[in-house]
Amino acid sequence: IIRCSRFHLSFSQSSISSLISLFCLLQYGNFVDNLRLYVRGGSGGMGLPRLGGQGGKGGDVWVVATKNMTLKRIKDKYPQKRFIGEAGANSSVRALKGEKGKDMEILAPIGITVTTDDGKIVGDMNTEGDRLMVVKGGPGGTFHSAFEPSKGQTKHIRLDLKLIADLGLVGFPNAGKSSLLTAMSNATPQIANYSFTTLKPEIGKVMYEDYKQISVADLPGLIEGAHINKGMGHKFLKHVERTKQLLFVVDVCGFQLASKTPFRSPFEAVLLLTKELELYKEELVSKPALLVVNKMDLPDAEDKLAELKEQLQNPDEFSHLLPDDMIPKSCITFRHIVPVSASTGFGVDRLKRCIRESLDEDSTMATKAIHQDRLQALRCHSHQHL
Repeated sequence: IIRCSRFHLSFSQSSISSLISLFCLLQYGNFVDNLRLYVRGGSGGMGLPRLGGQGGKGGDVWVVATKNMTLKRIKDKYPQKRFIGEAGANSSVRALKGEKGKDMEILAPIGITVTTDDGKIVGDMNTEGDRLMVVKGGPGGTFHSAFEPSKGQTKHIRLDLKLIADLGLVGFPNAGKSSLLTAMSNATPQIANYSFTTLKPEIGKVMYEDYKQISVADLPGLIEGAHINKGMGHKFLKHVERTKQLLFVVDVCGFQLASKTPFRSPFEAVLLLTKELELYKEELVSKPALLVVNKMDLPDAEDKLAELKEQLQNPDEFSHLLPDDMIPKSCITFRHIVPVSASTGFGVDRLKRCIRESLDEDSTMATKAIHQDRLQALRCHSHQHL
């Protein structure tokens, strides 16, 4: 958390864009759920007029759905975000028909939508191995083109991770996620079926007085060891990637999954949930998150809540309660900690306000980032034409 209230800061116009980028980085951390790429098909090869030779076609550019791939990995591996097909070979005496240029493949995560810059859907990548051609290579030179080759197609595309909901409920079984969702949405959660998964998360709609709707996904309960695929671990964690923000739900009195498993306090539950997300994909932990402390109607709940808040403020002092391999590398800083009782309705209205505030904040930041992106693209474009 950065506190700037004590300082009087003045910025030059040029530093504003850097600040917006910095705030976006702070806001979204390492998690990337959309990416803008430049794609260009390879140019065709030259024809050979005196022998009627035909130049090779330029390579195409494809998006290929690949297991264990993330948009962040693409961004890190290709910082320029440019993908260009190979040029076709020229026609020659040895090879009258020039060889086709190699295709360029963009290995992308499963569960993305490929769109054009203006939002038109090019295609969905729902299962491993799905392939989508985004630009074609240019034809080689032939008799009909006076043996002159053509350039490949050029465009900007966006890879968007398909979100199933604004918020994903994260918690161990018995934390009261389903009853919380019912209390928030005043309705029986709808069952949504998504073509890219065999699991059906429950999606509840939270309605506000101004008719704004926010979708909340109740994902199947996590269990310790989910990252190594105990229970439905991986399927659960795959859904977590597809929500804008996380809503951690813990039982104020702690929980014990079975008689043979250790009792976990609410603080330990928060650390273990964080660790499970971190072990699956580290960048998940940088998603914006809120913490709901449920079952506040139980005896001694207030004392236990005060203890939990103290532990969350000084996590390093209390993390020794867990073995080293269960302690996350970094603790999540929750935007809001909201005590509720799903069964009595206590705190539910405040929770709805906090959720709205958090999502609106991100929406404003995202809009600023898009404007900044477009402004930067216009500047680059105008520099190229000077």
